[in-house]
Amino acid sequence: MIEPEHDGVDQPHVWMAFADLMAAVLGVFVLFFVWLVVFHGDLAGDLAEAQAAQATAEAERARLTVEKRLESERRAALEAERAAAKARVAGLQSALAATLGRRGVSLDADGRIGITGSVLFDLYSARLRPDGAAVLAELGAPLAGWLAAHDELVMVAGFTDDLPIHGEEPDFRDNWELSTERALTVLRALEAAGVPPARLYAAGFGAHHPATPNADAAARARNRRVEIVPQARADR
Repeated sequence: MIEPEHDGVDQPHVWMAFADLMAAVLGVFVLFFVWLVVFHGDLAGDLAEAQAAQATAEAERARLTVEKRLESERRAALEAERAAAKARVAGLQSALAATLGRRGVSLDADGRIGITGSVLFDLYSARLRPDGAAVLAELGAPLAGWLAAHDELVMVAGFTDDLPIHGEEPDFRDNWELSTERALTVLRALEAAGVPPARLYAAGFGAHHPATPNADAAARARNRRVEIVPQARADR
């Protein structure tokens, strides 16, 4: 019996080789799939981080923009307030020009009318001197006119130096009492000169809040003073 001739190819070996090749291809595919999944996860994580960083940066830019706007508005409001205060003091200076020209009467940058104590009173006294009474009589009309045009009150504040009151039988127990009584005396003089009493109030500060350190006699003389301060109502 004649056996058929083989063509030189071992069939089982071919199939084994093919199976190995397919296994290798499948392995490569699996590895590629795993890499793709990992890569996709990393990419998604990187994208999320980038989006979060961008959102944070945008929020920071928005915050800075708001802060700059608020700061600009605050500065504008402050400048407007300063301009209004400056204009107010200029108006007050114009209204009181005649009285401000007298010796011992001044107006500071905050709109406080200062009158030197020696113009108003003798030492340790709360009785008005003639010169002081004349100053307050002149001040009454323009101050009343100012109040008629502005919804303000007027504080009359008395101040002394830091020396205790001298004398065998002083009229006042201490500088608190002296400064308060002087403020009341000036208040009553302004009322008599036409300033509405409902717009006036008095305060005594004694030796506190000096205009300058009590270093010598000249400094103490400057600290013995009365200030007349037009100001906005506290409830406004």
